[in-house]
Amino acid sequence: MNKKQSYYMQTDLIMLFILFVCVSLLAIYNAQQLEQYGGENFVLKQIVWFTIGALLVAAIQYFDLEQIYKASLYIYMAGVALLVILLISPESIAKPVNGAKSWFTLPGLSLQPAEFVKISTTLYLSRVISHHKDKYEASNFKTDAMLLLKLIIVTAIPVLLIMKQPDFGTAMVYLFILGMMIILSGISWKIILSLIATGLAVGGALLGFIIKFPELAQHVIGIQQYQVNRILTWFDPTQTSSDATWHFDRAHMALGSGQLLGKGLNGVEVYYSEAQTDFIFSVIGESFGFIGSALVIFLYFILLYKLVTLGLNINKHSSFGSYYCFGFLSLILVHVFQNIGMTLGIMPITGIPLLLISYGGSSVLSTMIGLSVIYRISVEQTIQNDYLFK
Repeated sequence: MNKKQSYYMQTDLIMLFILFVCVSLLAIYNAQQLEQYGGENFVLKQIVWFTIGALLVAAIQYFDLEQIYKASLYIYMAGVALLVILLISPESIAKPVNGAKSWFTLPGLSLQPAEFVKISTTLYLSRVISHHKDKYEASNFKTDAMLLLKLIIVTAIPVLLIMKQPDFGTAMVYLFILGMMIILSGISWKIILSLIATGLAVGGALLGFIIKFPELAQHVIGIQQYQVNRILTWFDPTQTSSDATWHFDRAHMALGSGQLLGKGLNGVEVYYSEAQTDFIFSVIGESFGFIGSALVIFLYFILLYKLVTLGLNINKHSSFGSYYCFGFLSLILVHVFQNIGMTLGIMPITGIPLLLISYGGSSVLSTMIGLSVIYRISVEQTIQNDYLFK
């Protein structure tokens, strides 16, 4: 194998991908034993999505980081345009689901634009920070305030469009990514702490308003009844009806019944809705027990560790690549924490999938596109190391 070929063989990332695919297919295979959708073969469909995703990873390796940096603005603009088109599209191609107009529904295909815009927004946020740092080598209050305003505006545009759907769970993911990027951007901690204090005050007041005046909150804030129920159930399950706590109860029952080693393949017995998507971790807990669940969490830890080390190492060569690594890390982190947290009952229930494991075309493809940039960053880091030690 020649040097050029070896640069593109990032064995650690390839092995991580294979392990995630295996976990995903095993979990989805067990989930579909519940036959929620008439025996539909989700495993085969997931294999198709992963295959398309792998091809996208290979295709994006033809573009270097500098080209991706230059294209990030246009990719971001295309993502925002897609969200606008979704909102104005007729119900024949964008049918509301659970009161939210979040999907393009085409014959044999459903796509959720907000999933892809997470990647385009992270790319452009990385470019904004990198460009700002190159332009202003010495930071002060004015330059920090300028950067903060830029980051907020870039994130606010897709967030406002997503909240119009409405999809508050996905909008929160964007805000988490924004928060992580602000912290890593080098903005003065005085500004960051002031921002955190303001955010906590506003968030606490908003949460208190929803809990105290749920009916009024629907009219003032515009959230749906089922979203109010989820918040109330998360805040105090004992004060809500058994119907409202049904998902929590079933998820806990599934996790607990798995015990240490689980029930194995074809052993799923506890029925709950959206087992192959939102509650895939409950399936893992019931099927493979505490040991299997811990190994899945450890697999995510390895991925996050890889992103941290890659982000730190590539910084000397490309600050854009470094910021993107940490932006993508925040995307993975918030999805894992929220999805597993809602399964355990420590977070409110949302439709946020467990990335790389939950079934879903939009989720898989968008994550694979995000990983393709990570893969390219890893390739360029390998090339730089090779040149360094020649």
